Amino acid sequence: MKIGYIRVSTEEQNTIRQEVLMQELGVEKIFIDKASGKNMQREELQKMLDFARQGDTVICESISRFARNTKDLLELIEKLNNKNVIFVSKKECIDTNTPTGKFMLTVFGAVAELEREYILQRQREGIAEAKKQGKYKGRKRIEHPEFEKIVQKWKNGDITAKKAMELLGMKKNTFYRRVKEQQIFS
Repeated sequence: MKIGYIRVSTEEQNTIRQEVLMQELGVEKIFIDKASGKNMQREELQKMLDFARQGDTVICESISRFARNTKDLLELIEKLNNKNVIFVSKKECIDTNTPTGKFMLTVFGAVAELEREYILQRQREGIAEAKKQGKYKGRKRIEHPEFEKIVQKWKNGDITAKKAMELLGMKKNTFYRRVKEQQIFS
């Protein structure tokens, strides 16, 4: 069976171009993620890995749609190889059914990772310059009127940390950083 994997980085981006390609290639089943490729924690990717069986071929528009770093790429390919599933990337003309395809996969994977690192570096440089010019202040601090009350409930053992974070609308790192700040200024 031909299985297609499509990924775009955000909900706002559309997948039409990749879907048309999959249709042209006769793909029978498609898995679509609208999430960053920075790691393998993507719902549809995991479903696709579970679905693929011996003799299937997984097709992607390009390696960068499948994985953004060489380690993840090689790990994903190894999972497919262990199930005797072939991987094909159309843009780079890679087919892991051949020794040359396996070699080229590693090379292109390294290039995709380098590209991501360049993007992140340019982003950091742009933010640093914007900060120098006073144009970037970072995210607005989450202020919750019940913060101290909810943290006290957590400290008393009346609620879990997870519940406190949920009530405050904070992620784990933010919650613990704010609790630490509170202790310093108390």
